[in-house]
Amino acid sequence: MIRLFYLVSSIDSAKEISDDLHEHGVTDWRFHIVSKDEAGLYTHQLHTASILDRTDLPRYVERGAIAGFVLALAFLVPMALLDVLQMPAAAWIALFIFVVVAGGWVGGFGGIQNENYRIEPFHQDIEAGKYLIMVDAPKEHIPKVKELMTKNHPEARLQGHDSSFNNPFARKRRRTRQA
Repeated sequence: MIRLFYLVSSIDSAKEISDDLHEHGVTDWRFHIVSKDEAGLYTHQLHTASILDRTDLPRYVERGAIAGFVLALAFLVPMALLDVLQMPAAAWIALFIFVVVAGGWVGGFGGIQNENYRIEPFHQDIEAGKYLIMVDAPKEHIPKVKELMTKNHPEARLQGHDSSFNNPFARKRRRTRQA
């Protein structure tokens, strides 16, 4: 899945785009809007981006779980193999799982406080009152979505694209403008 990013300046434009995309089979699960005006999105019945889309929570949870896995591998496996604490194998497995889950949980604290790395380049525009529209589509449908948006909504300019899946190792990106 590819996520396309469009910016528009009015909620009416966002509503028209939402209606048009819904008419062409794009469900709410594949269409998200980020705005400072959450109340306006609610009153216009527009699908807002969830906390998972607005924050870096999923990415940091993944990072924390990976760190927990590495720590468990580095410390618990040698201890288990050397039988340092003389515990049954099930206890070592449970402890290993606990360390991985705890790593993800701790990582989540950092992620909930940070804006999503894909949305961050649009932060100033969102704060200025613009609406960021994110459309997820399979690769083969991208030309159709772009054509629909160009033809029916010239006010919405394509601002960039990215994968709709989180990359725990991705760096913060600069905004890339597209024609």
